[in-house]
Parts: sequence; C-alpha cells; structure tokens
Amino acid sequence: MIVSPLRPDLISEVERLMALGEPFVRPRTSSDYWLYARLFSSTCPVALEGGTLAGAVIAFRSQDDPTDVYVQDVMVHPDYRRRGVARLLLDSVRTRAVGWGCHRLYLTSEPENRPAHRTWLTLGFRNAPGDRHVDGVQVLADFKGPGKDRAVYELPVSRQP
Repeated sequence: MIVSPLRPDLISEVERLMALGEPFVRPRTSSDYWLYARLFSSTCPVALEGGTLAGAVIAFRSQDDPTDVYVQDVMVHPDYRRRGVARLLLDSVRTRAVGWGCHRLYLTSEPENRPAHRTWLTLGFRNAPGDRHVDGVQVLADFKGPGKDRAVYELPVSRQP
C-alpha cells in the first residue's frame, strides 16, 4: 500500500470515497478538495493499493491552537477495512504533526456512530471528557454549533497507539 499526499488528479475519487461514509462522513465540494490538495496535502494523505483509492484522511493544523491537528474526515473504502489503512493514514498525519511540534491529533464524531467510536479507541485515541454521556460515549453539546453535539477524541502525537 502506498501513502501519498492528496493530489488534484485524485479529487473525483476522493469525492466518491467520502460519499460512501454518509451519513457520518459527508463529501465536500470539488473546490474544497482542490484546496486541500494544493494547500494542505501534507496532512491529507491517501492510500493507494494497486492504483485503487483505499482510503483518505483530511486534516489540518488547528486554527484555535497551532499545537493541535484537527482530523476532519477519515474514510476507508469498505473493501479495505480492517487492513490497517486508517492507522497507516493517521500515522502519516501524526508524523507531520510531530515535525511541526504539535502535541495532539483530535477529531470529532457523532455520538451514535458506534463503529467510529470503536475504531478511535482501537487506534489509541481517548474519548475526551464531555458534559454528558450517550450510550457510554462522552459528548460535548453544541461542539460544532447549535444542536451539533459531538464526541471528541484525542491522541497525543508523541506516543504510538
């Protein structure tokens, strides 16, 4: 499996891949992916297996805290799940974050997305304290705006999961 930065020629494939994650992962616009490929490619890795897009991560250095990297989207094609693709992609983001001197990766998930919850814990992320629990998941109310409650997960970049 080859991991490389997102390139403009992969945008349509990334859009199709992200659409497979609905309702939890929502594809962005072609224009958004073009910006990611041109401006943020070092934290937007893709995994290719024999020319097929197996997975993609969209991540950025946080605007709120430059010592954080926010992982916006993680998507692995269903045919490639449980093969270490998400770990491989997130390790690439972690390596970049270490190079920047960052302290943590963090991401959010809808509280009812139980497969994602299990994945984040398996990969070494910690469910950050919230203001309430939903089926055993810590949740922060309005984290992404009014009515957009999210579970927050964090992983220190200095340690391997």
